[in-house]
Amino acid sequence: MEVVIAPADVLARLAADTVEGLLRTRPDAVLGLATGSSPLAVYDELVRRHVEEGLSFARARAFTLDEYVGLPLDHPQRYRNVIARELTDRVDLDPARVAGPDGAADDLPAACAAYEQAIVDAGGVDVQILGIGTDGHIAFNEPGSSLASRTRVKTLTAQTRQDNARFFDDDLEAVPQHCVTQGIGTILAAGHLVLLATGRAKAEAVHQMVEGPVSALWPASALQLHPHVSVLIDDAAASRLQLADHFRQTWAAKPAWQGL
Repeated sequence: MEVVIAPADVLARLAADTVEGLLRTRPDAVLGLATGSSPLAVYDELVRRHVEEGLSFARARAFTLDEYVGLPLDHPQRYRNVIARELTDRVDLDPARVAGPDGAADDLPAACAAYEQAIVDAGGVDVQILGIGTDGHIAFNEPGSSLASRTRVKTLTAQTRQDNARFFDDDLEAVPQHCVTQGIGTILAAGHLVLLATGRAKAEAVHQMVEGPVSALWPASALQLHPHVSVLIDDAAASRLQLADHFRQTWAAKPAWQGL
């Protein structure tokens, strides 16, 4: 696990560099896309590079992490619509090549199994963008989730629903209680995990993820088991890290050609 501590704009460029480097080398790469506030600056930077520098997504495929259960297909907070609004409709990525868990399916377990198989059939996710919740969840894998879990239906915790109420005009009752999410095991199968976190509210979760024991109590701690994880955080999110100075020194000494 590599930890990079830098200003938020630098972190966004580093994450975008990783995606661009992959697409320049392998135009048909498979991207894993997260919603939430953490990746927004990354998506804006990728859109800028598409418009100004010709970065193409035309041959790529993309899979999203999760979806609410029960929202109308045209609801602005349905994650398929969010990712379209924030990224995929702003670049040359064919909507037919973007897939997400189906939170509107009549048979949710069957839809979950089909989604898992679609990722396998695509050859797996090459780069997965991630955020982290204040309680340490990744995707919608809440505390207590199996570290070997696969795409499935989950019940959202009160904390997550409170955190997400800001996307629903601060109306807690409007936030769905259930979701469909990639499992931790699904996420760990991706080739490169790039997690972004900013702000002091994420500091304890980041500390537990990076320096705590691997535990279902902090689901993101399972990322310690992955061979290629880049944790991109600002000073505030790094404020609880005991090894923060070590991480800064290690990044400063890293050869420029190596990248994330």
